[in-house]
Amino acid sequence: ADEMGLGKTMQAISTVRLLLYSGEVRKVLLVCPKPLVSNWKREFALWAPEIPLGIIEGDQAKREWQWRQPNTWVKIANYELLMRDRDLFDENLHFDLVMLDEAQRIKNKSSTTAQVARSIHRTRSWALTGTPIENSPEDLVGIFEFLSPGYLSADMRPRHMAQAVKDHILRRTKDLVMTDMPPKMFRDEPLSLTPEQWETYNKAEDEGVIKLNDLGDSLTVQHVFELVLRLKQICNFDPVTGASSKMERLVADMEEIAASGQKAIIFSQWVKTLKQIRSQVEHFGPLEYHGQMPSKQRETVIDRFKNDPKSHMILMSYGAGSVGLNLQFCHYVFLFDRWWNPA
Repeated sequence: ADEMGLGKTMQAISTVRLLLYSGEVRKVLLVCPKPLVSNWKREFALWAPEIPLGIIEGDQAKREWQWRQPNTWVKIANYELLMRDRDLFDENLHFDLVMLDEAQRIKNKSSTTAQVARSIHRTRSWALTGTPIENSPEDLVGIFEFLSPGYLSADMRPRHMAQAVKDHILRRTKDLVMTDMPPKMFRDEPLSLTPEQWETYNKAEDEGVIKLNDLGDSLTVQHVFELVLRLKQICNFDPVTGASSKMERLVADMEEIAASGQKAIIFSQWVKTLKQIRSQVEHFGPLEYHGQMPSKQRETVIDRFKNDPKSHMILMSYGAGSVGLNLQFCHYVFLFDRWWNPA
């Protein structure tokens, strides 16, 4: 239950690796939100590249084969596919270890997701989350129903509950380990475009190259930049369907950031992109800060963002928000796209 950014993923992978090589476990299932599947795959490649992985994906027939495939030590599935394939979890499909990432997904023990997770036949159970309690101590009861059914009850007093779980939870926050924290981390997160984005991107690229060739001697660098900018915008959002792999990942990360009471800055070079982002993140209390806003309005936005506990993200354009602002109370910054730098 370490706070976001303190290495839950690395710790989990390293421990799984030790258990596999000691022979204590042979079959592991990791369940995580769909946008985080690719991230877990990359982290396993970084910390345990020799471990065979199997990603549960594809149509029903393919997934059923993947669930039964014996040669993968670690299987990774998203919560949505877990729900679809619930009928497969009989006594013949057993795991030595089941890990739930973003385990607050099962905080409501009566939810279908929680019931399906508990139905998986397993020997060990782990729950990973930076926010074990989002709303009330009863959230913890739901998670422990997966870890150790009946161990906690909703009528327990918070003090007694805290005493009961202290030997079962590893919880560290940034303020407690600040002196041990490494320098500020900068990380590029590779993401694959959605199928809709790929289709639009390839079409725009092909048509754009034809137009550039047709220009002949009148071709300028400006013409090339116009095509590049167009392709960059498609990488943010598909203009037809609105599909966006970046948006999926941003929402997944913001769920944990907001639940822990933290704040984040999201930068884009386009105000249109900021508007598109806002339309999908209203539950995070987003605010805007860009050049199309009157200067007096912008002056009040920063104070509101700092002092409003319900506002967890601010959407900024590079031009308006990159210099001259004191935003040190924010622990996270997302660059939704890259700013053009002539250097």
